[in-house]
Amino acid sequence: MILKANFSVMALEIPSTLEQEIDERITHYPVSKRSAVLPVLHALQHHFGYISEEAVEWTAKKLDLLPIKVLEVVTFYPGFRQYAPGKYHIRVCRTLSCAMAGSFDLMDSLCQAAKIDRSGVNHHHPIAVSEDGKYSIEFAECLASCGTGPVCMVNDDFHEKVEDAAALLGQYRD
Repeated sequence: MILKANFSVMALEIPSTLEQEIDERITHYPVSKRSAVLPVLHALQHHFGYISEEAVEWTAKKLDLLPIKVLEVVTFYPGFRQYAPGKYHIRVCRTLSCAMAGSFDLMDSLCQAAKIDRSGVNHHHPIAVSEDGKYSIEFAECLASCGTGPVCMVNDDFHEKVEDAAALLGQYRD
């Protein structure tokens, strides 16, 4: 993502209901609008699935900030995605308990079942997307269910003791 020195907001269609929600969130930070960056970005990612360059610029303009100040937040927090995930986004826990319960094998099985190539994954691009755009996958640091690993989430659905990757993906085929 390259931000130009001359700041101009690119076209980003924000539905009026989303903008109203964002405006309401900003009111919780009357002393410094900058403090509203996280809540605004969360709302945008929830709606669009990721934070685009246009979303960074729109947020900066909305909060009277330089775009780089918003981009710093987006790139610092791993929960913000900078490119579109698949229709079904899978997060696999990789912390110690889940790793010992087989989360790395689960990752491999899910990638095989969803036809996802993770060879290009790195710290700056932690998400791999299937060629058809249906599935995306990434490791998560902790999904807070250490006794029931391996665990993963598909979008907002939580799955414990996952043993059959193909069966899990079968629930998300439409």
